Amino acid sequence: MYRARDYVENERWLAEIEQAADRLELGTAARSRATDLFLSTVSDWESTEERDADSRRAVVAASLYAGSLIEGDQRSQSNVADAVGVARLTIQQRWKDLLEEAGLQPPSW
Repeated sequence: MYRARDYVENERWLAEIEQAADRLELGTAARSRATDLFLSTVSDWESTEERDADSRRAVVAASLYAGSLIEGDQRSQSNVADAVGVARLTIQQRWKDLLEEAGLQPPSW
């Protein structure tokens, strides 16, 4: 769960989620899920270490990929990476961990 403060403090990144979702033509459910995944994990960052812009952008990409997968509006890792401006490997390395941090069980495949 996230706090309202997380939403306010991360407006820039939430806007990036929306812009990338527009480029990917994602539906409302996938956008909402991506936002929830991002905000659910961002509150843990302050207690561990300050993340830089590249790390946050990577989490934006992983959130979009996982959100689209969960909601059945799947896009490829390559397409999401292009829309966000990260490497496909970045998404591949982060999306399952992101799901676990959010309290979800990633698929075993």
